[in-house]
Amino acid sequence: MARILVVEDEPDIALGLEEDLKRQGYQVETVGDGESAVRRASRETWDLILLDVMLPRLDGFEVCRELRRARIKTPIILLTAKVQEAEKVMGLELGADDYVTKPFSPRELRARIQAVLRRFSGESLGLHRFGDVEVDFDRAEVRKKGLPVDLTALELRLLQTFIGRRGRVLTRAQLIDAAWDQGTHVSDRAVDTHVLNLRKKIETVPGQPQFIRGIRGIGYRFDA
Repeated sequence: MARILVVEDEPDIALGLEEDLKRQGYQVETVGDGESAVRRASRETWDLILLDVMLPRLDGFEVCRELRRARIKTPIILLTAKVQEAEKVMGLELGADDYVTKPFSPRELRARIQAVLRRFSGESLGLHRFGDVEVDFDRAEVRKKGLPVDLTALELRLLQTFIGRRGRVLTRAQLIDAAWDQGTHVSDRAVDTHVLNLRKKIETVPGQPQFIRGIRGIGYRFDA
């Protein structure tokens, strides 16, 4: 479970980030100014720092500079309302690893966080087997009984979401959040259709699914 330090001086934004990230399973703590951020980041171990640029005492750029001078290599994602290219470049040159411009959607931020954490952990999506199905996410290949299965990119993302959260009930909103492109309007019926198509390709008896089970009134759960 990744530990994330949120550095944000606006209480409502900080609370919203904390609650959303905790729902995703992260351990989250918040601080409201740059000096506190430098102290906490220097004394404790974090997997990621979400760092607002406009902060009291020390701004985000200065925090980033101080941490990198101290040889603290924790990944940093800058959060800012500033959109000038020069400022983005400056943040990256100071050692930030990514840059998200306010206002941003929670889904976009989650995707950026996952990408940065995966990059720094060297994590591979890897090889997964269940039943007579074998999935190699690194090669985007799926086989059933040794024969290739042709999944669309969306179906592959859905399957990755299910496998990554196996045993947990996922609402349709959570599936949309994880598998669809940002800003895409998707109905619950469309989610059901794509899940049905995925079942047809990986389940032995799609009408009696063994792996992707429907949970009435809630969503789906992947059991394997």
